Amino acid sequence: MFADFLKRLVDPGPELLPDADARLALCALLVRVARADETYDQSEQDRIDRIAATRYGLSPFEAARLRRDAEALEAEAPDTVRFTRAIKDAVAYEDRIAVIEALWQVALADGTRDDEEDALLRLVSNLLGINDRDSALARQRVEAAG
Repeated sequence: MFADFLKRLVDPGPELLPDADARLALCALLVRVARADETYDQSEQDRIDRIAATRYGLSPFEAARLRRDAEALEAEAPDTVRFTRAIKDAVAYEDRIAVIEALWQVALADGTRDDEEDALLRLVSNLLGINDRDSALARQRVEAAG
């Protein structure tokens, strides 16, 4: 279903993605991180829907549809390193910072930080080309927002 999209995304020297494609790729990354612990429950799906609705000005129905498309894309996407690096090359830096904030929202949703989540967020941040300082500032914004 997403073969052409993934081919364009992982081609050497991909062009910047159009807005709709960037949204889909970034939401697929949210899904991948949410699925990383082998548990992907309704609360995580709801969190991703809220993030998509808020960040992209979508209705609840549109956000849920985007998440379902992102779930399908994530299932077909290559390994996390290759997928994340492809997003880095095809998505503007500011949009990648926004996804790091969203990833922190998902990671901190349960009110605790654990070493595994921190390690995964450091890896994903690095692969997206986000430096430690910008990732830490994104986390602090999420924590301050409560």
